[in-house]
Amino acid sequence: MPEKTMRERMLAGEPYIADDPELARDAQRAMDLTHRINTTHPNAADELRALFGELLGELGEGAEIRPPFRCDYGYQTRVGARTFANFGLVVLDVATVTIGADVQIGPNVQLLTATHPLEPGPRRDKWEAAEPIVIEDNVWLGGGVVVCPGVTIGADTVVGAGSVVTRDLPPRSVAVGSPARVVRTLVDDTDTPT
Repeated sequence: MPEKTMRERMLAGEPYIADDPELARDAQRAMDLTHRINTTHPNAADELRALFGELLGELGEGAEIRPPFRCDYGYQTRVGARTFANFGLVVLDVATVTIGADVQIGPNVQLLTATHPLEPGPRRDKWEAAEPIVIEDNVWLGGGVVVCPGVTIGADTVVGAGSVVTRDLPPRSVAVGSPARVVRTLVDDTDTPT
């Protein structure tokens, strides 16, 4: 059986070396597309949507991401319908990043799947890995939130501005701090506030 390429290793969630030529081409493609996105006039909504559609693995109907935007590869990121991401979203999508429907993402949020070995030798040899991130439906991430590798944030959860999410958060919670901790459970209330 032939040995896996670095790209196949990365996609399988195994350790890989990022400066592999195939991965470098994928990263360059993402840099080219994000440059075009970040220099497109903000009133050119159709052009922006087309560029994001080309870059991302999935862009749900009615989803909007405001530039500037940065990512590693793009094809590892899926954004659900009607999701809104404000200025400055950074998605290190070495592993999959799944963002559900109706998610609200504040400015300067970071979704970071990448990990590095603690041991100096493998780190010096440029080995990396990653763990997927899942943001379920109707989550609100306040400005400046950082979501760490391997985290799932449950549906209807609110994460306060500036929080660092290092572990899974349950559905219908309010979490704040660094590391983020649940400070309140939300009731399942479908009434619209007046």
